[in-house]
Amino acid sequence: QVQLVESGGGLVQAGGSLRLSCAASAGMFSLSTMGWYRQAPGKERELVATITIGGSTTYGDSVKGRFTISRDNAENTVYLQMNSLKPEDSAVYYCIADVTSGGRGWGQGTQVTVSS
Repeated sequence: QVQLVESGGGLVQAGGSLRLSCAASAGMFSLSTMGWYRQAPGKERELVATITIGGSTTYGDSVKGRFTISRDNAENTVYLQMNSLKPEDSAVYYCIADVTSGGRGWGQGTQVTVSS
């Protein structure tokens, strides 16, 4: 099992920045893709960004050019730098980590609120 602990959420004004962190405790497992999803009230969970162990990235259309995902493989940690935040970015952000042997771990979520 993979345990994920997120941090860095909070309240910010529109146009501001936040940086999310997610530390994974994988035990004997190796991790492949890590990333972030988000879910706003009344909406479906959506992809924010993912990054492979080799550093290849994928972004959701709504965050391209504003958010940057990165990871520290040695520390099993993934980061999400969020710039030019908009009120519509307000959501609970969930960290994910895929295990190379199969399966996906989810974090407990961290709230991001962007005020207009």
